[in-house]
Amino acid sequence: MSVIKFASQYLLVFCLIFNSCSSLKDAKTQAKNCNDNLKTCQAKLQQMELELADLSERQQNHNQQLKTLIKDTTSTNAQFRQAMLELAAIQKLNTELKARINQLQNGSDRENAKLSGSLQKTRDDLLKKQDELNELENQLNRQRKALDILNEELKKREARVAELEDILKRKDDAVTALKRKLSEALLGFENKGLTITQKNGKVYVSMDESLLFASGKTEIEGKGVEALRHVAKVLEQNPDINIMVEGHTDDVPMNGKGEIKDNWDLSVMRATSITKIILNAGNINGSRITAAGRAEYFPLEKGSTADVRKKNRRTELILSPKLDELFKVLENN
Repeated sequence: MSVIKFASQYLLVFCLIFNSCSSLKDAKTQAKNCNDNLKTCQAKLQQMELELADLSERQQNHNQQLKTLIKDTTSTNAQFRQAMLELAAIQKLNTELKARINQLQNGSDRENAKLSGSLQKTRDDLLKKQDELNELENQLNRQRKALDILNEELKKREARVAELEDILKRKDDAVTALKRKLSEALLGFENKGLTITQKNGKVYVSMDESLLFASGKTEIEGKGVEALRHVAKVLEQNPDINIMVEGHTDDVPMNGKGEIKDNWDLSVMRATSITKIILNAGNINGSRITAAGRAEYFPLEKGSTADVRKKNRRTELILSPKLDELFKVLENN
């Protein structure tokens, strides 16, 4: 608005000058000049209006910036007040802490002494625990060494057990093979007063009295001799088999007055007769065979009937593998 007022004043001055002209020529000249000046003024007026618009826009921007600045200032003032409150709280806390530090410093000697004693006790306990730990570690090392020794011994024992199991298996296999061979050799005698069984790692050849002897006699009859020769041939082919010949009687006592006085004599002499037949029938070392009499004290069945007594009157060949190899392993253990 100040620019428009200035322009109006400028036109008024121009008119006054124009009216004061004394001559027409001068008036025309002045009028021309006034027109030129008017055009110039109008151009300046337009320029000023543009500048005024620009200034107005700038003023609006400034006003907006001023509002923003006022808003930011208000927020900053609030933050400042909050900061002042926090500073006051910190200063109060600082004062309290200083008072606490002074209190602690005043009682520091007593507390330091107490702490020193506690620290010394802790050190002593720690040293004691360290000694205990060292002892436990030494004990653990000793136990580990003992365990290593036991493990080594266990491995050796396992090896020996495996060796024994292998020997026993071979013995069992040998016993099974021996039973099979005897069954084949005595095929015609089985269930005719002769039975072959396998138990406890041994083969038992049991022969009734009727197959071998007459009642009360010790001389072996024909069928018995034939059966024993078959047995001898099998035993000759199996030199690792030990032979026990056991004579058994029934429970009827003998009151003989000759060579055979009782059941002991009868059982022993019958076992001896069988032993001699086996030794003569095959190439068998006498150290392999043992003759023994059991009299009536190991019956198959208990009772006094004729059938029971018949079963108990028998001779048994007990055939077992030599256990020298097994005994050697056991001795080394």
